[in-house]
Amino acid sequence: MRAVLSGGGTAGHINPALALAEELSARGWEVLFAGTPTGVEAKLAEQAGIPFTGFAASGFNRRKPASLLRGVATIQKSTGAAKRWFSEVEPDVVVAFGGYVCVPVGRAAEALGIPVVVHEQNSVMGMANRYLARRAAAVCLTYEQAASALEGPARQRVIVTGNPVRSSVLSATREEGRALLGVPDDARLLLVTGGSLGARHVNQAVMALKDELMARPDVYVAHVTGRREYDAVRAGLALTPEEQRRWLLFDYQDRMGACMAACDAIVSRAGASSLAEIAALAVPAVLVPFPAATEDHQTVNARALVEAGYAFLVPDAEVEGPAFAEHVLALLDDAQLRERMRQAARAQEGGDAAAKLADAVMAAAR
Repeated sequence: MRAVLSGGGTAGHINPALALAEELSARGWEVLFAGTPTGVEAKLAEQAGIPFTGFAASGFNRRKPASLLRGVATIQKSTGAAKRWFSEVEPDVVVAFGGYVCVPVGRAAEALGIPVVVHEQNSVMGMANRYLARRAAAVCLTYEQAASALEGPARQRVIVTGNPVRSSVLSATREEGRALLGVPDDARLLLVTGGSLGARHVNQAVMALKDELMARPDVYVAHVTGRREYDAVRAGLALTPEEQRRWLLFDYQDRMGACMAACDAIVSRAGASSLAEIAALAVPAVLVPFPAATEDHQTVNARALVEAGYAFLVPDAEVEGPAFAEHVLALLDDAQLRERMRQAARAQEGGDAAAKLADAVMAAAR
């Protein structure tokens, strides 16, 4: 059996696809990936050893009609190219994870009678997935409330699977992460990340806590600034040689699973993949949703963890206020609080998301 996975734009669409690829491969399936030629998915699929084929795709600005015309023309051309490719590789099913590239790939599959499965990572469905869900064989969701975007028969095809997490994250250990970072086992470790590009407000808020954090001699900080922010953060912190030993700066970290497993608490944006990994590793969290996310879906995403009892939420506009500092310092200083939050995370379902999604994909193919 052969599956084509498709997604693009952000790692949030790609990481769950890679987790599904691992599960399907373990079940004896062949997996191919369809994405944009220059997107992050091309690199990540190659690193995972998944054959990759690129198709052009572009978004559009509703206020600029010319961009809509260009986008539609690109989709039509790529739909034709995808149909020709499908005629060669003959997949049994196509799985769409979001991003504009899924539209031509999904449309080509529909035209050839190949079943399409949609997986939505966020609490609010993206445009591409919402479009494909109307005729999909199954609509798999991380958050049940995402189904509110669906109408008619599509609602009857909803399956809540959760968001798959890569095995490299699930298998990561505290010992592995501590060795990677050079952090003693008995130290308290705060992990800070704003995503691959960084989050300026988050960086600034954590920088403002430098003196309080460094005043605790057993506290270490692993700070992933984002590539755009690294130089400014390094200059702003002005770490002494002694502080550099405990405040570890990275512009990017490709072993985030190990870092999460090593830490006692995390400060993070609320993207779907980040939250799935935080949940899987039961890491107490302070979440600062990205305010410009479509329909503020990161805030909706984050509330699920807050309501479950293993995260605090601080709006981006308030991140340099007192609540952020109080939550971060409370997590570091109160071991019992951290343990209660870890237990709350472990009590949640979702660790078998990749298996549930693979079951849905296999059922659609049959």
